[in-house]
Amino acid sequence: MVFKSKNTDLNFVNGVGFLTFPSLSELDFVQHAFSTRIGGVSTGPYQSMNLNFTRGDDPDCVTKNYHLFCEAAGFDYQTLVSSKQDHNINVRCVTHADCGIGIWREHDQESVDALVTNEPNVTLVTHYADCTPLFFADPEKKVIALAHAGWRGTVEKIGEATVDVMVERYGCDPTDIIAVVGPAIGACCYEVDTPVFEQFASLTELKPAYFTKSLGHGKYLVDLKETNRRMLLEAGLLSINITISDLCTKCNSGMLFSHRASGGKRGGLVAMMCIKDH
Repeated sequence: MVFKSKNTDLNFVNGVGFLTFPSLSELDFVQHAFSTRIGGVSTGPYQSMNLNFTRGDDPDCVTKNYHLFCEAAGFDYQTLVSSKQDHNINVRCVTHADCGIGIWREHDQESVDALVTNEPNVTLVTHYADCTPLFFADPEKKVIALAHAGWRGTVEKIGEATVDVMVERYGCDPTDIIAVVGPAIGACCYEVDTPVFEQFASLTELKPAYFTKSLGHGKYLVDLKETNRRMLLEAGLLSINITISDLCTKCNSGMLFSHRASGGKRGGLVAMMCIKDH
């Protein structure tokens, strides 16, 4: 495996591979990671670090993978709180009372594509296999968030919705927020047809010419990462505080699960983030 990135770090602990981002690693109150396929116990199309319970993998293997990943990346398994994603823009604020949901407790709420907390030792967990992960951390208010931005969530501005909750619920100032647009299918590979393209073309305030490209014959390329970056700027974040990972999940499908590359026969990646208890 050849790993090439200018702004994303690949780490190995106990044989488990995970990604981190320098702009978040510099924040002493945050623990964060994005998983890879490396270091788990799953087999077949789920090989090997599958962290999704809903794809048909043996749930015992998925649970074992969570334990391995948490130990390697520095998270407490007992503090995990998972989203219940359906490509909507609902944002849920979570606390210690929610720990275990979606991991070792049943989900108690449908349609949750973003999670926010200001409590230490509550680990946010969101799920991916081409869609765009959005990491948020406010070092002033000590608030963190994760959001899952598929193409529908991107068009509906889930990033902006998450920032709005951080501002309204926790008093954050958007200019203080550090954000990372994580590994996702890149503009090199995300081909869509006319109906999806038209959804992005309707975002005229963001200047769609900068994140869409016609291939002819009703086919287009869309840059999900750049679209989300522009939305975060619209939400008030500073350009200097936004990092866009240069990793494409489809181009790196040997290391990262990709729905497009696998034809849907795959496991799942996660983003994790928590506030440290100093």
